[in-house]
Amino acid sequence: MTAIGWVQIILFFAVVLALTKPLGAYMFRVFEGERQPLPRVFGPVERFTYRLCGVDPARGQTWPVYTFCLLAFSFFGVLVTYGIERLQHVLPLNPQHLAAVEPALAFNTAASFTTNTNWQAYVPETTISYLTQMAGLAWHNFTSAAAGIAVALVIARGLTRKAGPPGGKTIGNFWVDLIRSTIYLLLPISFFYALFLVSQGVLQNLLPYQEVTTLEGVKQVIAMGPVASQEAIKMLGTNGGGFFNANSAHPFENPTPLSNFVQMVSIFAIPSGLTWTYGRMARDQRQGWALWAAMVVLCIAGVVTLYWAEAHDNPALRGLAQLQQGCGNLEGKETRFGLSASALFATVTTDASCGAVNAMHDSFTPLGGLVPLVNIQLGEVIFGGVGAGMYGMLIFVVLTVFIAGLMVGRTPEYLGKKIEAREMKLAMLYVLIFPLLILTLAAWALIVPYGTSSLSNAGPHGLSEILYAFSSGAGNNGSAFAGLNANTLFYNLALGADMLVGRFLMMIPAIAIAGSMVDKKVTPAGPGTFPTNGGLFVGLLVSVVLIVGALTFFPALSLGPIVEHFAAGAGRVF
Repeated sequence: MTAIGWVQIILFFAVVLALTKPLGAYMFRVFEGERQPLPRVFGPVERFTYRLCGVDPARGQTWPVYTFCLLAFSFFGVLVTYGIERLQHVLPLNPQHLAAVEPALAFNTAASFTTNTNWQAYVPETTISYLTQMAGLAWHNFTSAAAGIAVALVIARGLTRKAGPPGGKTIGNFWVDLIRSTIYLLLPISFFYALFLVSQGVLQNLLPYQEVTTLEGVKQVIAMGPVASQEAIKMLGTNGGGFFNANSAHPFENPTPLSNFVQMVSIFAIPSGLTWTYGRMARDQRQGWALWAAMVVLCIAGVVTLYWAEAHDNPALRGLAQLQQGCGNLEGKETRFGLSASALFATVTTDASCGAVNAMHDSFTPLGGLVPLVNIQLGEVIFGGVGAGMYGMLIFVVLTVFIAGLMVGRTPEYLGKKIEAREMKLAMLYVLIFPLLILTLAAWALIVPYGTSSLSNAGPHGLSEILYAFSSGAGNNGSAFAGLNANTLFYNLALGADMLVGRFLMMIPAIAIAGSMVDKKVTPAGPGTFPTNGGLFVGLLVSVVLIVGALTFFPALSLGPIVEHFAAGAGRVF
């Protein structure tokens, strides 16, 4: 643990903080302002897209209609991507003449990119053609991120609007939110971001793979492709799927320390900015800062723990005279980035359900690997995916306000609106779906031969690999303990279902809460009102997030990374 490492971590949070207000204010103008920014540039494109799609931007939607549009659009996305994968061998832009993706893997990949997970059970550079990368996967990187932002806006409107607009309990228009997210936010930033990545050395071409001869006289095939364009949106949209199998550890995806730093910042940029947007929508900026503070507290705790764990030697390797571990656990890490950047990247990518990696999580120390696993299992609310972190954290806000109301013997209220039985049932449904999905599928995989046969490690680390896979799928993260071979019929189907349920079955109660809250009367704050914009509320919110995660996952974690840590310290290696 070095001074330079700590400076990099502090600088990262300083840059994220500096971006929060301007980006959040811009998003407020895009989604809630009477006049969108740069109307002469983006306005004609927006209006043309509405006409092309037959969308009336002035027409609001009730929560069931909004949900139906979201699900129908996503279902269509799964079909399109599945079809492109199955037909890529006869489609253009396939200079390597790659074969069609087999059905189970094609389903898994289509579900993965539709749900913003970008779990990759395949080697991208030997499996997916350029057209599939661009028209299937990169397209989903935009649309899945935009869908997440849309749901975050919906629940924010439900909680903050003083009264429903004329014509019923409308919460916005899905198509408007989707189109504006793409045109005003994701596309323009990604365009300039991709140019920056190219300037750093990231590839962007449509050339066939190049065969070269090394100085030793050995022939080697160098993969080419449109990398920068996909890299930009995979980070900005917290998607995470890499053009190369090594992901952001590959020098063609992440060539310099500067590109590494910018990639980390871009993962947090929109989730952080949405807290400012929410404060503007609530007409109380301190509400947004309270959410931001809770996320930062949890994130810093993860960074410090992971950096500390990886700065120590790997307990499984102690006693090997020929191995010196004075520099910490460097296995699976790029020396270009070192311990601090690897620890920060791993924390950021699992906080934000991005899943991009610049180090191999499977090679972390037991306690180091525990941190990204816990980050996911807390519900991906520590900034979280684009939009998903915001609506997940707002669900925990509803739970926190309810608990606070029980403690003082008062009907729970948030922003002047009462939290009643319907909202609590929906919030608990949201909270319970996640662990039920993960633990059920992980238990199934652990007791059947076709589940355990894919493991490369026995004992507690093998359990962690399976638990991480289903946690990553349900949390729509996409990173992995890559010692598990997930490209089997069972894992392709099980993880595909895991990702779809973890995305959409949790979106539905969030949107339903918005529909329930949007037209509730606002009660002025009184002497007994619990303040939700101060340090006390931030502490209580952090405690609720941690307690819910501990109650649901601590037994499983005790059998995985925790017991592995103590066993390795005692000299027992599985």
